[in-house]
Amino acid sequence: MAPPPPRELLAIFEAALLGPAPPSPSQRVELLHAVRDAAPAFRALLSYPGPKASDRTQVESKEVRLPDMPPITLDDTDVQTALKLSDELNLNEIECVRLLVDANREWVLYGREPLEMYRLAAGLWYMERRDLITSLYILLRSVALDQGLDADLMSEIDEQLQPLFNDGLRQRIIALVKELNREEPAGIGRPSSERYVLDFRGALVERKAIVSRERLSLSHCLALSTLIKLMSPKEVKDVFSILKDCAAEANQNTSVELQITYGVLFSLVATFISDALSTSHEKGSLSSSDSSFRHEFHELVMRTGNNMTVEGFVGVVRLAWSVHLMLTQDRSNSREMSDIWSCLEIICRQNSFEFLRERVLKTAAYQNDDEDIVYMYTGYTHKLMMCFISHPTSRDKIKEIKKKAMTALSPYGPVRDHREDPVRNGEQGGQPNEPFISLLELIREIYQKEPELVHGNEELWTFVIYAGEDHTNTQTLVAFLGLLSTLASTEVGAAKVYELLQGKIYRSVGWSTLFDCLSIYEEKFKKSIQSSASILPDFPEGDAQALVAYLAVLQKVVENGNPMERRKWFPDIEPLFKLLSYENVPPYLKGALRNSIAAFIKVSPLLKDAIWNYLEQYDLPVVTAPLGHHTATQIYDMRFELNEVEARRESYPSTISFLKLINALIAEERNISDRGRRFMGIFKFVYEDVFGPFPQRAYADPQEKWELALACLEHFRMVLSMYDINDDDIYASVNTSAPSSIERQLPQLELLKDFMSGKVAFRNIMNIILVGVDSIVNERTTQTYGILLEKTVHLSLEILILVMEKDLALADVFRPLYQPLDVILAKNHRQIIALLEFIRYDYLPQIQQCSIKIMGILSSRIVGLVQLLLEADVGKTVIEDYAACLEFRFDDFQVIEDTKDDVGVLILQLLVDNICRPAPNITHLLLRFDVTGSIEQTALKPKSHYSCLKIILDNLEKVTKPDINALLYEFSFQLLYELCLDPLTCGPVMDLLSTKKYQFFSKHVGTIGVTPLPKRNTNQSLRISMLHERAWLLKMLALALHLSDISSPVYREACVAILYHTFGQCADDFRSTSLVHSRDASTGIGNEPANRNKVLDLLEVLQFRCPDTSVKYPQLLSNLGVESKIEEILRNSATCEFGGVYYYTERGDRLIDLGAFHGKLLQISQELNSQLSEPEKSELKESVHHLLKWAWRYNKNLEEQAAQLHMLTGWSQIVEVAVSRRMSLLDDRSQLLFELLDASLAATTSPDCSVKMAYVLTNLPNAACNSLLFKLVTAILRNESSETLRRRQYALLLSYFQYCRSILDSDVPPSVLRFLLLEEQEADDDDFTLQKVLKEHNELVQANFSIIRKEAQAIVDLVTKDAVHGSEAGKAISFYVLDALISIDHEKYFLNQLQSRGILRSCLSDVTNYLSKDSSLTAESSQRLCTVDAQFSLLLRISHQYGKQGSQILLSMGVLQSLSSCNLMGVQKKGNSRPISNIIKERAGEIDKKKSLIAPVLRIVTSFTSLVDSADFLEVRNKIVREIVDFAKRHQSVFNSILRENISGANLFTLERLSLVVSILSKVWAYEENEECSYIQDLFALMHSLFSLDFGSLNFMQSPNMIENQKSEFVVFGLCFSLISYLYVLATKKNMRFQVSYDYNNDQQQPTLQMVSDLLNSITLALERVAEEKYMLLNKVRDLNELSRKEVDEIIKLCMKQDCISPNDNIRKRRYIAMIDLSCMAGNRDQLITLLLQIAECAITILLVHFQDEACAKDLSSFSDELLPVLERLEHFKEDKVGRSLKLFHRSVTTLKEMTIRSMTV
Repeated sequence: MAPPPPRELLAIFEAALLGPAPPSPSQRVELLHAVRDAAPAFRALLSYPGPKASDRTQVESKEVRLPDMPPITLDDTDVQTALKLSDELNLNEIECVRLLVDANREWVLYGREPLEMYRLAAGLWYMERRDLITSLYILLRSVALDQGLDADLMSEIDEQLQPLFNDGLRQRIIALVKELNREEPAGIGRPSSERYVLDFRGALVERKAIVSRERLSLSHCLALSTLIKLMSPKEVKDVFSILKDCAAEANQNTSVELQITYGVLFSLVATFISDALSTSHEKGSLSSSDSSFRHEFHELVMRTGNNMTVEGFVGVVRLAWSVHLMLTQDRSNSREMSDIWSCLEIICRQNSFEFLRERVLKTAAYQNDDEDIVYMYTGYTHKLMMCFISHPTSRDKIKEIKKKAMTALSPYGPVRDHREDPVRNGEQGGQPNEPFISLLELIREIYQKEPELVHGNEELWTFVIYAGEDHTNTQTLVAFLGLLSTLASTEVGAAKVYELLQGKIYRSVGWSTLFDCLSIYEEKFKKSIQSSASILPDFPEGDAQALVAYLAVLQKVVENGNPMERRKWFPDIEPLFKLLSYENVPPYLKGALRNSIAAFIKVSPLLKDAIWNYLEQYDLPVVTAPLGHHTATQIYDMRFELNEVEARRESYPSTISFLKLINALIAEERNISDRGRRFMGIFKFVYEDVFGPFPQRAYADPQEKWELALACLEHFRMVLSMYDINDDDIYASVNTSAPSSIERQLPQLELLKDFMSGKVAFRNIMNIILVGVDSIVNERTTQTYGILLEKTVHLSLEILILVMEKDLALADVFRPLYQPLDVILAKNHRQIIALLEFIRYDYLPQIQQCSIKIMGILSSRIVGLVQLLLEADVGKTVIEDYAACLEFRFDDFQVIEDTKDDVGVLILQLLVDNICRPAPNITHLLLRFDVTGSIEQTALKPKSHYSCLKIILDNLEKVTKPDINALLYEFSFQLLYELCLDPLTCGPVMDLLSTKKYQFFSKHVGTIGVTPLPKRNTNQSLRISMLHERAWLLKMLALALHLSDISSPVYREACVAILYHTFGQCADDFRSTSLVHSRDASTGIGNEPANRNKVLDLLEVLQFRCPDTSVKYPQLLSNLGVESKIEEILRNSATCEFGGVYYYTERGDRLIDLGAFHGKLLQISQELNSQLSEPEKSELKESVHHLLKWAWRYNKNLEEQAAQLHMLTGWSQIVEVAVSRRMSLLDDRSQLLFELLDASLAATTSPDCSVKMAYVLTNLPNAACNSLLFKLVTAILRNESSETLRRRQYALLLSYFQYCRSILDSDVPPSVLRFLLLEEQEADDDDFTLQKVLKEHNELVQANFSIIRKEAQAIVDLVTKDAVHGSEAGKAISFYVLDALISIDHEKYFLNQLQSRGILRSCLSDVTNYLSKDSSLTAESSQRLCTVDAQFSLLLRISHQYGKQGSQILLSMGVLQSLSSCNLMGVQKKGNSRPISNIIKERAGEIDKKKSLIAPVLRIVTSFTSLVDSADFLEVRNKIVREIVDFAKRHQSVFNSILRENISGANLFTLERLSLVVSILSKVWAYEENEECSYIQDLFALMHSLFSLDFGSLNFMQSPNMIENQKSEFVVFGLCFSLISYLYVLATKKNMRFQVSYDYNNDQQQPTLQMVSDLLNSITLALERVAEEKYMLLNKVRDLNELSRKEVDEIIKLCMKQDCISPNDNIRKRRYIAMIDLSCMAGNRDQLITLLLQIAECAITILLVHFQDEACAKDLSSFSDELLPVLERLEHFKEDKVGRSLKLFHRSVTTLKEMTIRSMTV
């Protein structure tokens, strides 16, 4: 069987061997088959057919046949490119044509230049080679290294690999490592060959670099192969020869070449050690199998040369060879012993230990190599050295070199340079180290890289005990202590080292030596100072080095010791501090002291506080002045040591350690209330003295430069992230009048000012960034300090992000001196480009994350960011870098737990967020839209251009690794949906996705869509992501169906494919098209039988019950009564940044932040601890843990609920669009509709169906509503009709509008809707969800209006004709239809239509005539009354819908004059007359009906009062006012009778009329000077009776019907508002002043302040009551599902809705009815709160006017005593209780309270 293509082979190997889970049975079988099938390709690794004359002739003939393909015709360019590929790559000509065909399939070569075609094809070939080598590498690594894979599977693979090695696979690898480096077509190419190829992203790459990477991978394969099958003698000699060649060419700065050399070197080391240690018969001893080889190779190894680098690598081989000889030696053979000793002699003479450590293990090339390979190298180095130090022969040699070191090195000899780390430098005084010292340091280096290798290593500890004995000089002691510090890097090692230095093992090496030495020198220096010596004695260098080494051991022991044990180890650490203040102590010793001190910070909080105290007592001070100033006097402090001591030495260990220690201490601080003010001095030192001049300082060791920068940047990061600042701090910082002292400054503000003005910290950070990503990559891979530089860049980017999170809040206050950071960056475009280019820094994903976040921030702030990138000519690079980063993430097999750290998710979010920003935006750029032309006319070509779009589409087509890349697929589908939704990108994206290539999206419905979801308890995160993924897919397909123009064949074909794969059918007409006969697998529509309806399968997937998210409190918390506190915490919807406990996910779900929630619970616990016993404290701790576990489950379950509803929304959309717009493309439509309806209703009856799901399944969608309205309008306008038919159609139309109005104009206000939308704890933000609902409603309104407007002329003509000429019944319903049309008229279109036809004037005339005559009470008059009522409704709708303009229109028609002339008095007389016994009940009913017309008349007049407010208030004789006053005078008897109604026990109808009359008079009667109608006294009398009522009582309204009671209550408070508004006008506009209390001597009633105060007190009580009622009602709604049927029925009975249910109705319906009624009642309470606040504001203003009037204020002292308690109660109202902002209200209350108190004191 032919081997699979390299790309497929690699995919199989990666899926089976690199996945997060063990391979499935199918993957296992596929893997073993692939290994077997790929065997020929591995045997002939990178061996391809060469050029052939006959094939060349065939290519030149321009017609070529490839296997399994029809003949291919070539043009001249194709022939030229193919032959060039053949010549320069040594490839067969037919193979080159195949490459061109594949390249065209991948990239589309049409229209490209010949050179570009060549480079693409060559790049594709190298990609195939890379895939093949990588496949082999994965296979070898899985067998050679223990990666937790199944042993049986590995055994089977090993069985298949052994024949490959027997057939010469390793010889082929060895040959390739050598041959690929040659300048020939099969290697790096001739000098004249094309040097560059285009890689997978279309970027130019040097061919030599690609070949070098191939050689590196092959060297890794070579090393791994030695662990599977040992080398033969010939292979060993060949590899040794290659090693010398590679070593001769390797340069310290060419990392890849060094890494190749290391691979070859360690293949030999592994071979020798494995062979020597092997006990397997299959892996016999290399030496015993061939004695002649043993002799020959020994001679090869013992030869020396002049190239020191080659000699160094050969020396390492000698070391491995000597160990091999020792372990396999024949002790009776004296020659072998001689060979071993001669080998050991040259090893020690050349100090191969030093070379292995310095030139191999410590190099940047070694550190940057593949992680698994480095682990293998280090592991075999460990085995090598353990064999070396444990064998008797080598132990003798070790004793010899130790003795030599002890005698050769003088205790007072020269010491190494102090500027360098005394325990990590390999040289001292310019002389090479002694072999014994190098041996110790080599062993130290091994375990520094892999500390876990220390565990159970008895040979190592035996060597350590020996090596620590009898040190006679500092150098060996320092090396030994350095080894101990490394061995203490684990908990077990730390305990072991601590015991070793307790003084029982060594005589002179121990903890007592360290602390005694410190105490001795401290005492010596103290005496020197006390003796007034002018100069302190020098500190001996040797002692200083020894102390440094001791302190390093102490640091590691404390850092890694057991947390409980280490508290007992060092009870007194004060000696560590006492030498810090002495000037003669070397800086590097101070650095070691502080580093060891820092290790004690986390031992215990008490020790941390002690460290602060000791530092203040002993360490050098930090003397600071205000920023920008310097101290005049010179003292020995940290500044002096930095600038005068360390700067002269060009070494800064003291300052670095000081900053690290301070940073560690500050990081552990929990009291941050002062916002870092107490650390201002330290910040100033770091900012001005350390970081400011840090780029200009000289550094003997470049590593120290970046350590210093890192310490400063870490300090800045903490300053920006630990503290929050408030507005007062900001304003105080810009108050130039205040003195700028250090105590008043905040570090964070000062640092932000620096960045926002582009000063020193900003410049230094940007200078680091401006080095450029390429230079930093080079230093990262070639220099040992590269990792520190990398960390510096990462911290710099993090700091810039932190600044940009805060700068906008400060910019408005700080301008113009300080600008937002984006403005500062934009001053030099190179800065922005440098920041964004770090997306291609792939050594540390966190740097890429920062670059993406910065791109997101800048793209939201800088409108011309795309133009900036294009002008800088980096646009193409940025596109390719982002695409490469995204592709790498898609290909990665690592599961990323925290999605915030997922660069793929960040890129996709960046693309989604930028879609709607002004064009051209970053999304357009990164997806390769035409950013220099028209976005909407872009022809997208992802196959021609490498971009994120290509990566996304390629991966969505395959959808591999769904368990790893679920989030990426989810956001990719969302991105495509949003692109299809955006007006600019919709066209190009729809054009692209409608082509056959991308019709795989419709197939995903049957694959991705219906795949069973993972179990909740197995992988809930994957389950959630898969639900969202399907939701976006369905929404995208629904949008495609909706937007597609099916007149286009391409779009029609795409729609048919979607319908076929979704609904399992399409119309026969479309089956007969060419689409059916196409064999294109992307559509899959042929003559096969119809598929199952996938929509039903999708609905089945959705039907599952989400877990309960309610919280169950532990019994202890219930007993302690803290449930309410926890509920209040959870009820507060604020995020963590604003004091809450919630945060928003990348999907927009609002979840509980576990850290913030834990903090709140701890606060409650601390408050309770003093009241609890020890067992209760333990139980409380468990309770807190229980709540945290609940919160974690709550988050997951809430996300799952949101995902379920999201998918259901997508499902409903695709069903809705298909049914409403694409039914013509479907077959068997009736059956389909029945199936959908049946499935939907069946789903709602399922116990797993939540209320929200049922709402989606049963709610009529907007499109369906629009379809109904369109068909109804069409039916009304049919040619053949009658009035009877139209009346029924009008009734249907009114029912439709009533349905829409019940959605749009609900009695439930937004605040209650928001609460209802939070039912079931849905994760969406409540405000966002409410906006979404309102948006849908608005869209329905607009759609209704658009449909009606299209036929407006015909509809209005028809309805007005029926309204004028129809029967009375026809007229009435026609006027109601006109009323409904006006209600949806948002463009005043229908208003103009009605005005032009005169229907409004006709309506007014009919109403006036009816009211002006006494008609007989007959059946006809009853019908006429209905018509008049409809006409009134139309006139009222005009004023209501169009506001003041509508009232102006009615006024201009003379409505007010016409109504003034009507006979309302007669109607009122009949309404108020004594009972007429002569009139039957029906006629009495007619009187009541006619009497009911008074209210509409008063409502119309009331609408005219809105025009009074807009008039000049001082113009008393205003025309509008005059006309309304005349109306009131003409109908005085009506007004008086209504005003004098007894409100006690009045019904709702009476109260409404009274409210209307008072509203009219309160607006206009203040202008009337003549009081002939006694209205003022009636109003004042009404005030006295009404304001004295106790509104705080629950039963001040006596109606038994609760709903009617609430409505009446609302009317009464409206009446109070009209009356208090009238007093407000009198007090503020007419300057009327009221008496304090009622004058009983005056017959006329007058308003008093006491009356206003009584009303304010009563309103205050009412506010408290109503707010509590609203809270209780909402809680009842929330707990409705927990109530029994009996309790629900009681609620229904209370709301008087028994007629809405029958005994057979289930509990679900009953709860729904109860929920609606309770919500309406809560809405009534919410509206009432608004009205009560308005009444209170008017009353407060009236009182303020009197208190501000000096003449009135004198007599208010006693009145103030009564008023003050009321104001204090008003002050305590909380915004969360009333549900609205009270800032201005509280300000007025506070002002009045202050005046009241002032009046009381007068």
